[in-house]
Amino acid sequence: MTPRLPGKLAQNSLPSIWGSRHIIRSQAPIRTFGIRSLNPPVNSRYNVGHGLPVLKSTPTAALERKANTLPLRTGAIATKKGMTAMYDTETGKRIPCTVLQLDRVEVVSHKTVQKHGYYAVQLGAGWRRPANLTKSLLGHFTSSGISPKRHVYEFRVKDESGLLAVGKMVNADWFQEGQYIDARSNSKGKGFAGVMKRHGFGGQDRSHGVSLTHRSLGSAGPSQGGGSRVYPGKKMAGNMGNEQNTVQNLKILKVDPENGIVVVNGSVSGPKGCVVRIQDAIKKPWPEDILSSLPSS
Repeated sequence: MTPRLPGKLAQNSLPSIWGSRHIIRSQAPIRTFGIRSLNPPVNSRYNVGHGLPVLKSTPTAALERKANTLPLRTGAIATKKGMTAMYDTETGKRIPCTVLQLDRVEVVSHKTVQKHGYYAVQLGAGWRRPANLTKSLLGHFTSSGISPKRHVYEFRVKDESGLLAVGKMVNADWFQEGQYIDARSNSKGKGFAGVMKRHGFGGQDRSHGVSLTHRSLGSAGPSQGGGSRVYPGKKMAGNMGNEQNTVQNLKILKVDPENGIVVVNGSVSGPKGCVVRIQDAIKKPWPEDILSSLPSS
């Protein structure tokens, strides 16, 4: 084993290539115990610098995506009249379709960013006896110079250019044949339903000791996680249906402006006579011919 030399002797025996003792100490690593780092800074995953592309995980990109989720113009309030079928003249294929009718749809008021925080158009449809309205609602229609409406709904728009003049009628020719729309309505109410009908549970055995619980829920899963309780949102028996549902990307097959009829391909949620709110589809681009033929405000 090599004997250890004294400290002074070891310092004096260092070769000249190592330099002085001061230079050696300055080049020695500093133990910071995580308080600071001598490593170069790591670039952030958010490109917040000037001239850098916007990343998908940044708030700026999220706002850009949100800006494209609002339609450029208002929709319309329609009533579901029922279903029928049409035939393709070229292929002879039978196409099921839904008939929607617009009844005296009129612009009631506006919502602006300065006053309400967002842009929206309030529409009213149908007619209602003034004696059956509250004073506040009757004053709302009177201030706009519009007859009382049975149904009143709002339609969000992207910016101020989508706001129509108060009192303007929205007819069936607001939409064009070949255009895609989104239909929002309430589904049919099914009443109180069990878990097999409401959520598609498989049920329990028909035999092997199972008695009177063939279609029941079974264990609800207590004593898990937070203690002896059942988590909120557990699938159980209860009221089924009568919930708002949106059917997207319905193609308009026929438009009858004289009768206020709009015929769309496929089905729309809800029974006959229900209120359906239709608006330009978000996930489908508008064809150029439809954009050029859209009526202006």
